[in-house]
Amino acid sequence: MYLLIVEDDEDLCSILKYQLKKNNIEADFCHDGEDALFYTGKQTYDIIVLDRMLPGMDGLTILNKLRKQKIATPVIMVTAMDTLKNRVEGLDTGADDYLTKPFDIEELLARIRALARRPAKIENFEQL
Repeated sequence: MYLLIVEDDEDLCSILKYQLKKNNIEADFCHDGEDALFYTGKQTYDIIVLDRMLPGMDGLTILNKLRKQKIATPVIMVTAMDTLKNRVEGLDTGADDYLTKPFDIEELLARIRALARRPAKIENFEQL
C-alpha cells in the first residue's frame, strides 16, 4: 500500500512515518497544498491522508481540485475542526472519511485498512 500524507505538523509526521513503516505501509510526505498537488500529479496513491488546515492552501481546496481532476483516490481528512458542519463539509467535498485530532494512531491505521478493503470507486459518484 502506498499513501500520500499531507500534514504540516512535523511531530505528527514523525510518528506517522514510524507507525506506517512498522506496519509495512509506504508513504510520501508533504507539508502544504502546492506539494500535495505536485505529488498527486506525478504519482498514483492508494490512499491520501489530508490535513484540512495547511499553509497556503487548505485541505478542502486541495480535495476539490483533486476531485475536479477526476482523481478518485480515497481521502481521509484529518483535522481539529470537529463540528458537525465541518465534518459534513469535508465529506461533501469528496473526503471518504473524516478523523478529528487528536486521534489514536491505531484508529487511523484501522481506517486506512478499511478504505484499502473497499472496491474501486463508483464511476459517477457525483450522481449520488
